[in-house]
Amino acid sequence: MAIRNLLNVEMVSKSFDIKPLLLSVSLGVNEGERIGVVGRNGGGKSTLLKIMAGIEIPDSGRVAKAGAVRVGILNQSDFAKPGEKIRDVVLGATEKHTWASDSSIREIFTGLFGGFTDELLDRPFASLSGGERRRVNLAKLLIDDLELLLLDEPTNHLDVEAVTWLANHLKSRPKLAFIVITHDRWFLDEVSEQIWEVVDGEVLAYEGGYSAYVLSKAERSRQLSVEDSKRNMLIKKELAWLRRGAPARTAKPKFRIEAANQLIANEPPPRNETELLNFAANRLGKTVFELHHAAIRAGEKEILQDVYYNFGPGDRIGIVGINGSGKTTLMRALLGHIKPYEGKIVTGVTVKAAFLSQHLEELDPEWRVLEAVERVAHHVQLGNGKDLSASQLCEKLGFSTESQWTPVGDLSGGERRRLQLTRLLMDSPNVLLLDEPTNDFDVETLTALEDLLDSFGGTLIVISHDRYFLERVCDKFIGLLGDGNLLDLPGGIDQYLKLRKESIGSKKSEVAASGLSKSAQTRLLKKELAKIEKQMAKMSEEEGALRVAQQESGTDHWKLTEVIHELSEIHAKIAMVEEEWLRVTSEIEELEGSQD
Repeated sequence: MAIRNLLNVEMVSKSFDIKPLLLSVSLGVNEGERIGVVGRNGGGKSTLLKIMAGIEIPDSGRVAKAGAVRVGILNQSDFAKPGEKIRDVVLGATEKHTWASDSSIREIFTGLFGGFTDELLDRPFASLSGGERRRVNLAKLLIDDLELLLLDEPTNHLDVEAVTWLANHLKSRPKLAFIVITHDRWFLDEVSEQIWEVVDGEVLAYEGGYSAYVLSKAERSRQLSVEDSKRNMLIKKELAWLRRGAPARTAKPKFRIEAANQLIANEPPPRNETELLNFAANRLGKTVFELHHAAIRAGEKEILQDVYYNFGPGDRIGIVGINGSGKTTLMRALLGHIKPYEGKIVTGVTVKAAFLSQHLEELDPEWRVLEAVERVAHHVQLGNGKDLSASQLCEKLGFSTESQWTPVGDLSGGERRRLQLTRLLMDSPNVLLLDEPTNDFDVETLTALEDLLDSFGGTLIVISHDRYFLERVCDKFIGLLGDGNLLDLPGGIDQYLKLRKESIGSKKSEVAASGLSKSAQTRLLKKELAKIEKQMAKMSEEEGALRVAQQESGTDHWKLTEVIHELSEIHAKIAMVEEEWLRVTSEIEELEGSQD
């Protein structure tokens, strides 16, 4: 049977001001094709998707759809009509008895929200967080009867479990075609059968997922004798990383697996672990952070109970857990921002820690990028004899020589985050704590960041939903599963996902084995739900008051910093309570469904 063509882009060009993004681009999408898109931020990836969706009009060329092909787009602006609830956005006027009898719709709600109760569906869209809005719009696209999905950063704000669910869901729909822009390289490897690289106005096609793209790019560079040594060095780093995994993960590469093996075998490990450990021990001594029978709370929520754990010199540790499990709270406790209410946390006397948090520091908007970095230091030694100037470090993290003269006030959110990280590294810390460092970074900048961290001679502690990044820069993993323990995960993220699945199953079994009737269990859970909703309402009021205080702070830098810190704390608490709310509503829905 012939493969049906869905959409063609024919000789499309598009420029903004004097900057050309797309130059005479021609490409096509067929039924069931799975395409990942990579390229630098601002290079034209999102513009390409908007042109394909008909949102942007090309300067020249055209987009041709085959017949009445149904196309949907998830872009980075989440919106709904005033007053709409979750059910209005996702289901429209569809009656409950219609959609509730559809197992595929129930599976989507469960995968993205943990359930499909009336309480969940009646929440106003305007009251949702950015991550929740992204899930709502994603659910709408997955439920609608579409043939081609255009997805711009669908994994933003999703935790590791939700990203894994989304990958498995997309793979389970063989006729659905999609094009996805994402910096999540694990996700790209899982779902893509082809990679489009948007670079210098062109769209270059590579067969296979992200790993195959890296190998193909390396082979193409060798064949064409490309002289861009800096970019080739980053490709070599990626090859060195791929050495640690089976080349079979490079699904459908154009070249033979034997050739891939040969490319990988010639590359040394991405970092000299023995040398870095020795350097870290010299900088830090024997002690970094030690938890001695520590108990830690976030508000009233118990995070850790009677925990003994040692973060040693040169450790590279990834922390995993669901949203609201207390990962950021643990980091803040290590830094001394939160005191354990039992036990103690011992910090080494030589520790010089740097913390990349999820809220941005306030900087003088008149400063230039390079000036903001040089105000910290002019040179930095990362370790292993690697010394960089402020300008060199800026360039490595995506600030070209020209953009280093951009005023801080003109930077986007993603650029400000990169600047924040650059300033932290410039202060020569020997312990780095990174809370979601990959947000708003493109793949090329992520690769450069990983290259920098390969040379970091100290202790590295990372929270991230980017599985590829975590596995790339960390050697150990610990998990927060909500039971008060800090669990070593020698099996990495795969072990964490397995334990989470088992934990959810055991909780349901405990309720079922309680001896209560299903109606009695439901009543108890609804009481618990009412209590949680009161907490949520109270926290929402607190957040609103802090928002007002933030606006009234004006130019009072210290007051503004204090308010932003308090907002960060209340957001962490809200996330934990929302996670509990989702769990309880899911259990209620299952019990009520089994009584029908």
